[in-house]
Parts: sequence; C-alpha cells; structure tokens
Amino acid sequence: MKQTFLVALGAIAAISLVVVGFTYDEASKEELRLSADLQYRTRLLADSLIESVEPSFINNSTTTLERLIDRFTDRERVVGLAVFDNKAALVVGSEGLQDEVTRELDVVQTALDSDTPTGEFLTIATSSLYVLAQPLHQGQTIVGAFVAIQDASYINAQTIVIWRTNILRLLVQIIVFAAAVIALLWFVIFRPLRRMTETVKTARAGRAVSLPHPSSPGTFFAPLASEISKMTTSLVHARSAASEEARLRLEKLDTPWTAERLKEFTKAYLKDRPIFVVSNREPYIHTKTKNVIRYSVPPSGVITALSATLEACGGVWLAHGSGNADKETADSEGKLEVPPDDPKYTLKRIWLTAKEIAGYYVGFANEALWPLSIMAHTRPVFNKEHWLDYRRVNGKFAHALLNEIKEISQPIILVQDYHFALLPQMIKNSRPDAQVGFFWHIPWPSAEAFSVCPWRKELLEGMLGADVVGFNTQQFCNNFIDTVGREMESQIDYERFTITREGHQSSIKAFPISVAFSNMAPEGEREVTPSAIFGELGIKTEFVGLGVDRLDYAKGILERFKGIEFFLADNPTYHGRFTFLQIAAPSRESIPRYREHAAAVIAEAERVNKLFGTKTWQPIVFEHRTYSHEELQPLYKSADFCLITSLHDGMNLVAKEFVAARSDNGGVLILSQFAGAARDMGSALIINPYSAEETANAITKALTMPGAEQKKRMKRLRGSVRDYNIYRWAAEFIKAVASQG
Repeated sequence: MKQTFLVALGAIAAISLVVVGFTYDEASKEELRLSADLQYRTRLLADSLIESVEPSFINNSTTTLERLIDRFTDRERVVGLAVFDNKAALVVGSEGLQDEVTRELDVVQTALDSDTPTGEFLTIATSSLYVLAQPLHQGQTIVGAFVAIQDASYINAQTIVIWRTNILRLLVQIIVFAAAVIALLWFVIFRPLRRMTETVKTARAGRAVSLPHPSSPGTFFAPLASEISKMTTSLVHARSAASEEARLRLEKLDTPWTAERLKEFTKAYLKDRPIFVVSNREPYIHTKTKNVIRYSVPPSGVITALSATLEACGGVWLAHGSGNADKETADSEGKLEVPPDDPKYTLKRIWLTAKEIAGYYVGFANEALWPLSIMAHTRPVFNKEHWLDYRRVNGKFAHALLNEIKEISQPIILVQDYHFALLPQMIKNSRPDAQVGFFWHIPWPSAEAFSVCPWRKELLEGMLGADVVGFNTQQFCNNFIDTVGREMESQIDYERFTITREGHQSSIKAFPISVAFSNMAPEGEREVTPSAIFGELGIKTEFVGLGVDRLDYAKGILERFKGIEFFLADNPTYHGRFTFLQIAAPSRESIPRYREHAAAVIAEAERVNKLFGTKTWQPIVFEHRTYSHEELQPLYKSADFCLITSLHDGMNLVAKEFVAARSDNGGVLILSQFAGAARDMGSALIINPYSAEETANAITKALTMPGAEQKKRMKRLRGSVRDYNIYRWAAEFIKAVASQG
C-alpha cells in the first residue's frame, strides 16, 4: 500500500506542476490583456478631454477646468483627473484626489521632458492605479500636462480568480485522480503481485499451491504468472522428490540429516502431532526505535539450534516476550508467525512483570543456577524470594502451555534449559499423557557441588517429571544420576540409564547439540576476500584470529587475552602482522557480576593494546555488540583461527559454526578442553584455557600450521559436524521422547 501511495503521489506532483504552469501562463496572459485594455481606454478618455482642457488651460479658465474635470471624474474606474503646469505643479485636480497621489506622479515630469504621452502602473497607498500623463501645447510649446488616473485593482482581482478557480479544479482532479490511480494500481498491479508473491511463498514453504487469477489468459500479468506457474510446479515436483528421497533415507543413519529429512521423519514418526517448545529466550525480538519496528535474533546457541528444528518441523514455541515492540507485533494471545520473512511456525510470547524477571531470570536462574552449574569461580547466590519468583514463572508458563495443548492428545513437549527445571512435573501433574522432553543445555555439576542448593530436591523432582532428560555429554548424564542417587529415593538402572520414581520412569541420555551444517556452507558461494572483510573493521594485518562469545565470565575472555599477551611477548615478529578480533555480545547487563566482568574485559583489552600497540596497529580489536549470523559468516570464513577458551561450557556452538562455515577446509580451531564440543572435535587444537602458555603455543601452532595439515584437520572436523548436525540432534531427541510410555 505504501508503494501505491508513492506512485499516486508522484503522478499527482507531476500533474500539479503542469496545472500550475498552465495557470501561471493563463493568469499572465489575462493580466497583459486587461492591462492593455485599461491603457487603451485611458488613452481614449484623455484624447476625448484634451481638446476641451487645452484651450481652457491656455486661457487660465480654472473654473471651466474644474467643472470639466469634476463632470468626468465619477465615471467607472476613474480615480481622478488633474492638470499640471510645465513645472509639474498641480493646477487643477478632481475632488478627493489625495495629496499622496499627486506627490507620487513622477510620470508627469517624464511626459513633460519627453513631450510624449506617458503611462505607468503604480501602487500608491495600497491602491493599484494606472496613470497616463499627456502634454498640453500652446503652439509648439509645452505648457502643461493632463493626467488621467484609473483604478487597476480589478486586474489583480481577476488573476486571483483565475488562480483560485484553477487550484480548486486541481484539488478536485487530485482527489478523483488519486482515487482512480490507487484503485487502478491496487486492483491491476499490486493485488495480483501480492497474490503471486503469496503463491511463491506458499510453494517455498511446501504447502498446497493455488495460482492467483492473474494467470488467466489476457490479463496484464499473464506472461509473468505463466512463468510463476511453471516455476512453482517445478518446485513442487522437486520438493516431492526430495521428500521421497528423505523418506527412503529415514532409517539410514549413515546418510546426512537435512531439514527435509527431519520434516519427513516427524511426519512418519509423530503422525503430524505438533511439537511444543518452551524456552526463556524468544527466537525473534521486536524493538521500536523512532517509530520504526525492527526484529533481531538474539545471540544464543539454544536459539540457533531450536530455530532450525522448528523451521523444519513446524509447531509452537513459547517464550518470554522481551522486546519493547513485542506486544505491537503479536495478536491478542501474544502469537505471531515466524520467521517474519518466511513463516514456518508459531511463536507465543509470555508476558512477565519486572519483578518476575528480576527474581526468576536475573536472581534464581542466573545468580544461582548458572554459577552453580558452570563452576567458574563465581559463588552462587540463593535467595528465597528469587526462588518463589522462579516457581511462580514456571507455573505461568505451565498454565499457558496447558491451554495450548488442551485439545491435543499425547502432545510432544520439549522444555529447554535451566530456566524451567520445575516445568516438566507441572505439565505431567495436569497432563499425564503428554510426552515431555527436558534438555539441560549447560553443564551439570558434580553431586557435591549441587548439594549446596537449598531447593535441590524440588528442582530434581521437577526435572524427573520429564520422560527424557537430555544433556550434551555423557559426563553430565553421569553427574545427574549421581546427584539423584545422593539426594532422592529412587530406582536407578545404570545399564539403561533410567531413573524410576513414584511409578514414573525418566531416561537420562546424551544428545550433543549441533548446528544446521547445510545452511552454513551452501554450495556455489561467492569467494570472500579477507582484506575486504576485515578492512571494514580497520584490520589490515596479514594474520587475524577470531573470538565470538557472549560477554560472560564462563567464556574465559580474560584468560584468552592473557594468552594473546604471552603469544605477542614470545613472538615479536608478529607485532604489526597479527590482530585478534573479539566479538563480545552484551549479556545479562542487569546483573552486577556481568557488568563488572564486562568492564574488566574492556580494561584488559586496553592494557594489552597499550603494552604492544603502536599508532598504526592495535593487537586486539574489541567489538562490544551483537553480530547476526549473516554478519559472522564472512568473519568465520576469513579468520586464520578461531579461539575458544571456555572455562566450562555445555557445548559451545561457536566452535561448530566456525567449522561449518569453512567450506574451503582452511583455518584452525583452538578449543578449550572444558567445552562440551571438545568431546567430539578432537582434531581441533585442544588447550587448557587456564594456562596462558598453552594458549600462546596453540596460537603459534595455528599460524604456522602447513596448509595440508589445516585441511586434514578441518575435513575431519567438518565431517563430525556434518554427520551429527542439528537435524539429527532434533530427530534423536524427538524420537527418544515420543517412544516413552
């Protein structure tokens, strides 16, 4: 609709310019005609009177002149008549002729000097006048001048009438024309185009396609619609073939998993039962800035993984609506279809109060459970009010979810992460038939470490309401079973890795989460020039290292910078030739510990730069902002190495994103031994991030590694990510959940 108005506005502007131009021409011509007519009639009047005025003036018959002038002054548009002597002094003037008028009559002197009738238009005392001065003669001598003054204001009035009439006519034309143009554009162009756009989107989404009316012969868009018809038919056939191929591959685990294969798997295995996902963070955040609404994807491994899953399978995702424009973009139930540009599933936003966010998210989830699980030398803080808010918010999500599944038999529910440890049991209490999977994305601590939590039993009971409890590594599964064995009365089967409590059995399994490999490295992609990519950030060095993290103390960024310091101290030949680019997305800035850590990281980067940097080179370029996946891809593809120094991490999907992006099989991954990704990415350079010497040595090795060894290592890493990508993770997790009970 906006484009329609722009087209109409452009056409109206063009027409207005034409009308204004013609009106100006018409008004100018009318003004010239009326002026010429007034001059002609004034000259006739003067000529008719001068024969009587001239003898009387010569004979000094003032009385006769006055009677003559007064008799003709009351005629239409005659403002006044006057006789002047040869020195331009007034001799006789009509009654009411103002002194101001006579003082301004320079035209009299001009006529006397030139001995020719002289006329001109004047504006005197806001009056528009035409004055004609004609010399009086006695023989060949100029003895004076006769002056006729006419009212010329009607000329301006007439041109104003022309402008007013044409402007009113233009306004009527604009209204009629705009309505006609908008209707024409809408019905003939934009509506058919919108229909064809919807047809293409529907075909791309894999739904049934019905071609729009413009495809009928003879219509304006018939050729284009014909081509769209052929294209959509080809797309449907190709999708059908891909679906059939995916269906045939379902039981062949040695073939790569794709979005299409996952979709076919869910159709075959779930019989079209919808999937419900619950997480704290939403996949799309809408924000308003200066009345413009935009959406963004938050930096999160959970979001990266689950978005790919739901885009393949469809379903409903429940999450906290945190954007300042989230309510404006959702319906009355807090729902909207996403992704915004190509909807594949439904996002349902849950609204939380500021107190609930402070207690449930900031307080209990991130100041208690997060440091308890991460074990990165930050003491967890336990607060009863925060615990009550945590329990209350879990209940609010449970209520919203139960409303969504009330008409669905045996719904599949996938609860995500430590924000909702109580939710599985809440769901099972109301819907025993629901098949619930709970995935804990961060590490699970040892039984001894977890025992410091005052509400440990309530948390374990909540998690064991799930049919499947998933972790990223087998070690986390072992820690969880040890914790349950220590804290609760239950029956543990160590062979099948199940926990049975009060008649309900939960399977404890490892599902190493991954990324959508096929989306990360499309074939036929354009070559990326590193100098062009990094040059935008002011990086012009020969070698570039890359770090991509949330600004979280568990990511080991301070330890990373210490390793870079050791590397530069040991390798002065790399001064001015090497730059480390650190992308640090802001994270949990409302928590004091995170604000303190962010300040410490910035100060450390400045310290290292001051220690080694020059006027033209800084060894660390620190980007304190969120980068989208699209922005990160060229950086991943161009960096000489990616450095991950997590002090404790459930998986760390940045490691897998970097590998998936390296379709050139180049680059080196340096990976912390404390990241879950290290379990199946042994071809990376594995380091202890607490040792600055190890980090420095790994950087040296990465920068001097022969190309053949780089390719050998990267091929193995890419094979690992390709074979166990996010689609396989989702299929195995969903299958495990759906097979219970």
